[in-house]
Amino acid sequence: MLQTRIIPSKPALILEGKKKNLIVTDIHLGFESALQSNEIFIGKNSTVNETIQELSEIIDSENPDSVILLGDIKSSIKNISRNEWNEVPLFFEEIRKKCDVILIPGNHDANIQKLVPENISMISSTGMVEENVLLTHGHTMPSENFSHIDKIIMGHIHPVFFQEDSIMNGQRVWISLKTEKQKIFPSKSGELEIIIVPSFNRYFYATQKRHYKKSISPIIERLEISSAKIVSLEGAVLGDESIIKQVL
Repeated sequence: MLQTRIIPSKPALILEGKKKNLIVTDIHLGFESALQSNEIFIGKNSTVNETIQELSEIIDSENPDSVILLGDIKSSIKNISRNEWNEVPLFFEEIRKKCDVILIPGNHDANIQKLVPENISMISSTGMVEENVLLTHGHTMPSENFSHIDKIIMGHIHPVFFQEDSIMNGQRVWISLKTEKQKIFPSKSGELEIIIVPSFNRYFYATQKRHYKKSISPIIERLEISSAKIVSLEGAVLGDESIIKQVL
């Protein structure tokens, strides 16, 4: 049976059974281009180097068999920006030196195959199944072929906690929720758990919900949430299903 464990203070998840997988999502390399258009400058290659360093440190401490990337490695949606031509291959090459890398493309990863080195395993955007767990980006509905699973691990949403009088306002969070399996797989009954992994990009931050555009997932739109747990990166429980609208 696969076990999940969040890594304290990091937006990264361990999925462990016979093999140990490190799961991260929504890195959005090259996002600086959008900031530059608003005259916000972070510095050339600074964020890709930060990302490589942070992920490398996690790999060194956890020693996984592979890193599974749940999509949105690049930032631009339909094309490849000038930054991405350089940064995305650099990211893959450096992380592949540490362990195997599996990429499940997201909605921002159009044409990413042009940037992915040959030694990276790139699979369908519909996701992959490990025993009873579906790993997917979250921008598409799972196929009925996956209906035997009882857990979905996904990204795409960039969950952030909003409560203006809280010290946690604007911080990235984990979401674990439970729903009727039939809502996603009409032919099945029982309970389905969904874990939403926070974005690995620490610059995705806001202090007011109306200024923070979240991605919409067809998976989440179909749910009737029976229970939920909202957890900070540090592992503190911030609330339950009663505050779900503050993070979704």
